[in-house]
Amino acid sequence: MSALEPRDAEAAADAAADVARRPGPLAPHDEADKGSVLDPAHRALSIGMVSVVLLIAFEATAVGTAMPVAARELDGIPLYAFAFSAYFTTSLFAMVLAGQWSDRLGPLAPLTAGISAFAAGLLLSGTAGAMWLFILGRAVQGLGGGLVIVALYVVVGRAYAEHLRPAIMAAFAASWVVPSVVGPLAAGTITEHLGWRWVFVGIPVLVVFPLALALPAIRRTASGPADPSAPVAPWDRRRIRLALGISVGAALLQYAGQELRWLALLPAAAGAAFLVPAVRGLLPHGTYRAARGLPSVVLLRGIAAGAFIAAESFVPLMLVTQRGLSPTLAGLSLAAGGLTWALGSWIQARPWTEPYRERLVVLGMVLVAIAIAAAPSVLITAVPVWVVAVAWGLGCLGMGAVIASTSVLLMKLSAPEEVGANSAALQISDGLSNVLLLAAGGAAFTALGGGAVGHAVTSSAATGSHPGAFAAVFLPMAGVAAVGAWVATRLHTSGAGASHDRGVPAGDRGAA
Repeated sequence: MSALEPRDAEAAADAAADVARRPGPLAPHDEADKGSVLDPAHRALSIGMVSVVLLIAFEATAVGTAMPVAARELDGIPLYAFAFSAYFTTSLFAMVLAGQWSDRLGPLAPLTAGISAFAAGLLLSGTAGAMWLFILGRAVQGLGGGLVIVALYVVVGRAYAEHLRPAIMAAFAASWVVPSVVGPLAAGTITEHLGWRWVFVGIPVLVVFPLALALPAIRRTASGPADPSAPVAPWDRRRIRLALGISVGAALLQYAGQELRWLALLPAAAGAAFLVPAVRGLLPHGTYRAARGLPSVVLLRGIAAGAFIAAESFVPLMLVTQRGLSPTLAGLSLAAGGLTWALGSWIQARPWTEPYRERLVVLGMVLVAIAIAAAPSVLITAVPVWVVAVAWGLGCLGMGAVIASTSVLLMKLSAPEEVGANSAALQISDGLSNVLLLAAGGAAFTALGGGAVGHAVTSSAATGSHPGAFAAVFLPMAGVAAVGAWVATRLHTSGAGASHDRGVPAGDRGAA
């Protein structure tokens, strides 16, 4: 049996029948339908949403370049890490809020509020006169970013027929290619010649165009609740409380991870006390035992994103300190990954891949595991450094197929009234795994002497003295990715359990 062999006809028929029973915009279109994401019915919506993603991508890739200068100028180096964690913790809460908001009243309002909050946060950070104001601006940005990402998923689920969703998700992935290559260079040039503040205050002006283009189209195609004839469901206050718990717990764990002292166990324990019940209540039932269907889709998204990002964060540091590359060359070693990521997303969007989607995801996770395992081979001086660039290009190819496919599968396995809540669960799995696996990798790195390696970044010499610290990051993450390849075999729903595996109503979700 080939890894890309299509699923059996009976299961395909069951899945098609399950989709056909759903009401409204999620009903399947005839295969003869010639629509595209750029046809007259979708053009304004597609261009507007892709423009939003493009601006968010530029901001995300530019901030890392401007942040050290901003922190130094604001006398905020001791608070540097909180400028990143503030964004993450508030975005977790906003994801849950956006899921409920979109399911109750449609995605238009949360998307508008999210873009507005994102722009307001940029302006607040860009005009801050003190580090605490800068961090507050980043927190407001996180609220906006969390609202936007979930609302965009709901728009895709409502406004695009099932056969068009892989293409629009591929367009979202492609929107990151140019920013990932050009963003850091542009931000560095702006920071050097105009000042770091312009990296933040310049982007809000550009938000006007995508808003003017996308919002009218969203109002026509995806506004209002999924079933306008049904009564509007009340806010689920329990889920809101759980969302607050997950944000507080994540913040405490991040704080504890920065303090390598015994006293750090106290905030770590408090963070876990907040986080564990919140995660169990917000993710679909069966997530942590990889139940078939939606739970495995949500779990796989976290495994793939967390393992890859945790490993990628250490690639430039390894090349600078162990092989003597300049920071610019070390960064360029990952630049090709943006292109191959877009290529992987494009491949999964081809119509001929649809019957093979689950097996394509398995192959993608295998590529990710191989890439992460191959990267530390450059710790051996006889191995040329271009091996990392090749390996990471393959890994990004796999990630492009996996990330886009999990988004497509989530919408396929979600009832119309559950798209918002399930999209929020997918993003929570993604974000939480990032911070947890980064924290685990960072702890292993430090425990094996990685702290001494970090000092080499400020010197011109490569130390080459702590290869074990890097191996302790990459090899376990390769193992996590390999587990993800197994989870990817469980994305297919059996006919008998299809309705269960799609997930349960948002208010009834039990232990994950």
